[in-house]
Amino acid sequence: MAPSAVTPPAVPVSKKLDNEASSTVHASGDPALAFVADETTSPPIFTDKYEERAYLKHRLALAFRIFAQFGFAEGVAGHITVRDPVDPTSFWVNPFGMHFSLIRDEDLIRVDHAGVVVDGGRNRRLNYAAYAIHAQIHSARPDVLCAAHSHTTYGRAICSTGRTLLPLTQDSCVFYNDHVYYPNFAGVVLASEEGAHIAAHLGSKKAALLGNHGLLTVAPTIEACVAWFKLLESCCEVQLLADASVGGRREGLVCIGEEEAKITWEALGSAGGGYFMGLPLFQVAEKEFGERTVLGRGLEAY
Repeated sequence: MAPSAVTPPAVPVSKKLDNEASSTVHASGDPALAFVADETTSPPIFTDKYEERAYLKHRLALAFRIFAQFGFAEGVAGHITVRDPVDPTSFWVNPFGMHFSLIRDEDLIRVDHAGVVVDGGRNRRLNYAAYAIHAQIHSARPDVLCAAHSHTTYGRAICSTGRTLLPLTQDSCVFYNDHVYYPNFAGVVLASEEGAHIAAHLGSKKAALLGNHGLLTVAPTIEACVAWFKLLESCCEVQLLADASVGGRREGLVCIGEEEAKITWEALGSAGGGYFMGLPLFQVAEKEFGERTVLGRGLEAY
């Protein structure tokens, strides 16, 4: 791949008001107190892999409907994948051409890492770009259960600037030093080689801004992946608004300091925090579609 000609500008340093006293004491306290792990804040554990498969398929179908609720469905573009617990060398994905709002468990298709549809609904049409990107991510990242990509409005706008997110708000710190900008747009991703480049560029991080393309998030749970995707799109919108408010003069932006951003990431940026943040999105979707839940985690769907 040819190197990008885009060089992201330096991140503005944190600014303090003239009358603000400098302090090394962080009033936020212990980051571990943000999310206390217990049964209500942790994903369910299954002993039967087939029961786990059914549960994950149901959550994945809900994830697509959540994306539709927030306007993340753009034509036939976009895909969310979940690694299959029975056969981890394959993953579940949406059938190509079906609107996110219509997807149910039985519509999902299972694809192996050779790009062959081996299971699923009547429409087994595969979006090859989904395979090219997601197969490489799932292969490179055994910690990733779920990966989401779509062409959202503010995400595409930020992805055309050659910049990563600035630590402008508490929410944007969820991605502090935990996302990348991928600069090498080469058209529709129809080659596994390009998917491998994206996976390599992503590394161990949770999100990527794909240059001139769209957003990508990955996570060890469906809930975290969806929550981070929604939050990433929102942070892109906030950054564009902040840029516009200072007339594009980035020196006019007030960024969170490095130490404060790091502590905020420690409090909010974990996989457990992402899972917990995602639960309300699924609770609303479950209520809308008349489904019962246990601890807000959808366990009574079966």
